Amino acid sequence: MNNKDLAETFATKLSRAIEQQQFEQAINQVQELRPIDIADVLTLMASKLAWQLLERLPNRSTVFAYLEPNIQVAMAHEFPRESMAILVGEMPADERTDLYKHLNQDQRDALLPALAQAQREDIRRLSAYEERTAGALMTSDYATLAAHMTVTEALAALRLEAPDAETIYHTYVIDDERKLSGVVSLRALILAAPEQLINDIMLSTVVSCNVNDDQEDVAKVVARYDLIALPITDDRGALVGIVTHDDAMDVASDEATDDFHKSGGVTTMVGRLKDVSISVLYRKRVFWLVFLVFGNLLSGFSIANFEEVIAANLVLVFFLPLLVDSGGNAGSQSATLMVRALATGDVVMRDWLSLLGREAIVALMLGATMAVAISLIGYVRGDAIVSLVLALSMMSVVMIGCVIGMSLPFVLNKIGLDPATASAPLITSVCDASGVLIYLFIASQFLSIG
Repeated sequence: MNNKDLAETFATKLSRAIEQQQFEQAINQVQELRPIDIADVLTLMASKLAWQLLERLPNRSTVFAYLEPNIQVAMAHEFPRESMAILVGEMPADERTDLYKHLNQDQRDALLPALAQAQREDIRRLSAYEERTAGALMTSDYATLAAHMTVTEALAALRLEAPDAETIYHTYVIDDERKLSGVVSLRALILAAPEQLINDIMLSTVVSCNVNDDQEDVAKVVARYDLIALPITDDRGALVGIVTHDDAMDVASDEATDDFHKSGGVTTMVGRLKDVSISVLYRKRVFWLVFLVFGNLLSGFSIANFEEVIAANLVLVFFLPLLVDSGGNAGSQSATLMVRALATGDVVMRDWLSLLGREAIVALMLGATMAVAISLIGYVRGDAIVSLVLALSMMSVVMIGCVIGMSLPFVLNKIGLDPATASAPLITSVCDASGVLIYLFIASQFLSIG
């Protein structure tokens, strides 16, 4: 249900049915919808009406998981503890833990006693891992087998574990100390002879990650090996959870959004843009804008240092914005390519020198092409000397802009900062300042003063 008007119409009809206590009719209306579409409709309804419908849905925990965290928290605060406990208990372990992390301490204290002891312990264990790590991303809802089992015994065990497991398409083989020793697919189990041992059909080479690995690295491993789920082990090699493909792709999407915001000089945003308050929007954007105000003063200092040259050759002012913007644009292009390449792992630090040579050649070609165009305009507006100054300046600022744009992400990565911080506004400001200095210096060497 991608049409917002359709969702609003649906929400109105459902609200009317619930207000009239026609719950069966309301449930019948949403039975054909997917859980994520039902969640969209619930978001448009009044909280109490949405809850009355949600708690009667057979797939309520799945629908609830698709709601935005702020809406989940609001429901946890407003509705009966016993009802919320039942709903939260039905949620997958990772989603249950995510909700718990978003609750304040009073809400946590109210919810935990109403949960089963196993669920409480699971929440405490999963929530203890540091944010943005594999441990914080994983779920404990997975199926395991023992190597000495026969295929018949394994299938029987999977039938018991399947209702509580996120996936059974790949099942993990562990020893008595829960150390990961292999993985077996459901396909392999079905095709194997009933008396075969799991040890004979399992793959002993298992791709896995450590609980302390960065979640972005986990997402890259899942994508690289096209995994349905990735096993997560502790420092002893014991299996402690899995990260499913959908959670890994959510991380990839979040990281891409984060990098996109940083590329525009906006710090990490939380939540949807239309739901973010004005004060949050202000705080997320003000730092870089104020910082770059002072950075742009460098351009002013350069201009002040060459006042006599400018006064004697006013034609230079006409071309100043064009030149400095060209350097900034070239730098932004290079930075974008490098930030993305570093993020995907296409390039690493040792590639910098070879890439620098290639970028210099490309920058020289780009600068020369742009120099030809601007020199013709310079000749019309000024004379041959002005045309030469513009051509040399264009080649120089484009060359410097590309080198800065390519190198800055590597520098930030080397000192442990996010390469995405080499945002378009930052690159543009650095290139503008250097472009003004280069342009006016070249002009001072060729043009007379007074």
